Amino acid sequence: MSIYEFDKIYHLEDLIKQDIITVMRNLYRRNLISALSGNLSVRIPGTNYIWITPSGLHKAELKVDDLVKIDLDGNIIEGHHKPSSEWRFHVAIYKLRSDIYAVAHTHNPAVLVLDLLDIKLDPSILIESKYYIKGIAYVPEAEPGSMELARYVAEVVKSDVNAIILRRHGVVTMGKNIYEAETIAEALEDLALVQLYTLTLRSLLSISK
Repeated sequence: MSIYEFDKIYHLEDLIKQDIITVMRNLYRRNLISALSGNLSVRIPGTNYIWITPSGLHKAELKVDDLVKIDLDGNIIEGHHKPSSEWRFHVAIYKLRSDIYAVAHTHNPAVLVLDLLDIKLDPSILIESKYYIKGIAYVPEAEPGSMELARYVAEVVKSDVNAIILRRHGVVTMGKNIYEAETIAEALEDLALVQLYTLTLRSLLSISK
């Protein structure tokens, strides 16, 4: 690899890290993550390395130097912190989906409410949802950060799925880039809110008749 190609990779990694910081703040402002919950990763194109958010730091106050670079076996390559405890399902997705370059894990309140009520999300309700959400998979409850959870995620990661609902836990979205993963997470919450409001109003109207 030439010096020029190395320079390109380093410049790209700087952009990737800044994008991660930006998107984490966006997700925090939308209440899709909280101070110490939620994580995000981006795969460096053409490599087996990813940049991922750290564990134990305030998600809306992250700095570029807080991010951690790991390989697809979870070994730390660069960084001063521990990677997110959810790194296992992140790397599981990258190993199985060569078309995915970004993974977001959020804690969408409305999505989780519907899931706890055993109500499946219906992307056909909103026109925008049909464009952004290719397919939704559901996995059973498992301990956060566990190998069991990573195995459940790996079992449903198929080409026609770009969103996964983790029972009593949160949401995983996948995209060709970080902003696509963010958009899908936001689209899921918008869909869940509309679906939840519709169900609630229908119930109230039926009672009032």
